[in-house]
Amino acid sequence: MMVNEEVNNQSGVEEMEMRDEAAGVDAEVMEDGDMMAESLSLEEQLQAAEAKAAEYLEGWQRARAEFSNARKRMDKERANAYRNAKLDTVALLLPAIDDFERAIETAPPEVSENSWYEGIQLVYRKLLSLLEKESIERIETVGQPFDPNFHEAIMQEPSDEYENGIIVRELQSGYKLEDRVLRPSLVVVAA
Repeated sequence: MMVNEEVNNQSGVEEMEMRDEAAGVDAEVMEDGDMMAESLSLEEQLQAAEAKAAEYLEGWQRARAEFSNARKRMDKERANAYRNAKLDTVALLLPAIDDFERAIETAPPEVSENSWYEGIQLVYRKLLSLLEKESIERIETVGQPFDPNFHEAIMQEPSDEYENGIIVRELQSGYKLEDRVLRPSLVVVAA
């Protein structure tokens, strides 16, 4: 039994020595930490904390501004995508409107008295009102000076009524939305 007690006592002594060494290291660390804390005054610590807070605030404000700018950019892109989709759809309707115009212009007088012809005119007017509702305007032509931004000249012809460079006839209507041309007008210009 004595051997066991000696082994237990020896291991206990070793544990105590290890604890004392660890405590000594902790004491040294605490002394160094205290020395650091003592070397920095309270004012310096406060200034360091305020600088860190200002840095965090600046980073937060920058992130917030970037997020706001990204949201505005996405809203603008969404509005442009909607506008472009609307214009593409309207561009698909323009040939049908042209067909209605040609049918109405070339209708014989005896047909123009029928009620179904009035129905065709009504459908044509509804299509034009849809364009108007979407702020799509017909480009003015006859009597206006030729503008290559809005008109496409097919030919020139002499005219006693209009000066040189003025549009004499419209062959196909052009349409625009605000400043964007959906389709230029096909015109004949006075020579």
